[in-house]
Parts: sequence; C-alpha cells; structure tokens
Amino acid sequence: MSGAGGLYQELILEHGRKPRNFRRLEGATHRADGHNPLCGDRVTIFARVADGVVVEVAFQGQGCAISTASTSILTEAVRGKTVAEVEALFGRFHDLVTGKAEPSEDDGLGKLEAFGGVAEFPMRVKCATLAWHTLMAALAAKGEPVSTE
Repeated sequence: MSGAGGLYQELILEHGRKPRNFRRLEGATHRADGHNPLCGDRVTIFARVADGVVVEVAFQGQGCAISTASTSILTEAVRGKTVAEVEALFGRFHDLVTGKAEPSEDDGLGKLEAFGGVAEFPMRVKCATLAWHTLMAALAAKGEPVSTE
C-alpha cells in the first residue's frame, strides 16, 4: 500500500476493526433499523437531536468492513451538524460513492473521501450507504426498517 489510496484503505480497515461510537445511545431522540439483504449488513442508528442539531450518534449491528467503517465514520462526521447539513453531506457522499462526483477540497467530506473507491464496485455502494439511509430514516422519524433493496 502506498499513497493516498493506501491511507484510505487503512482508514477503512481501522474503522472496520475498531468502530467508533459502537454502542446503544441512552436518551436517543431518534432511532431506525437498516438491513442490506444482499450481504446481510444490519445496523441500528441512534441519534440525539436538540434544536435541529445532531448532538450525538451511535450504532449497533454487524456488517462487512465497508458498512461498519462507513457507519463509524458517519457517527463522527455528523456530530454537531444541523439536520439540513447532514442531508447535504449525505448527498455529497452518495454522489462520491456512486461515481457522480470526484472528491474536492471544498466538498466537506473529510474522512468520508476514503470511500471514493467504492464507485468502482457498484455492489458495495449499498454497503457504504446503508447507515446513511438509516440515519435519514431516523431523522425523518419514518418508524419502519430501511432496506437497500
């Protein structure tokens, strides 16, 4: 491994092995469950939102390294953002992993840029976006499980 690609791969592996905020969030104001039947990824997202700002996010579940790493980095990326900012960030992330956009310095993705290579593997897009779809359902208080199918 060398260069930025190697660093990104290491970041995904690190978050896949040791996910951040992997726990049940007591006092969560929002919650949703998500499932990717294709590869068996399952996630429950817990969020605490106050005055339209995501104060804290945590998750439980199991999945492949990409799904787990994406969820772990999501929990760090959305903290302190308004719901509108989270929605916009998801839009930029989705464009990145589906190959509709290239990473740029002003896209605000930060560590999420590590998932840019997912666009080369369309079957993995659902792994990378499951947690995001689940978080969006939680924030919208949809109340029903999210599925990538």
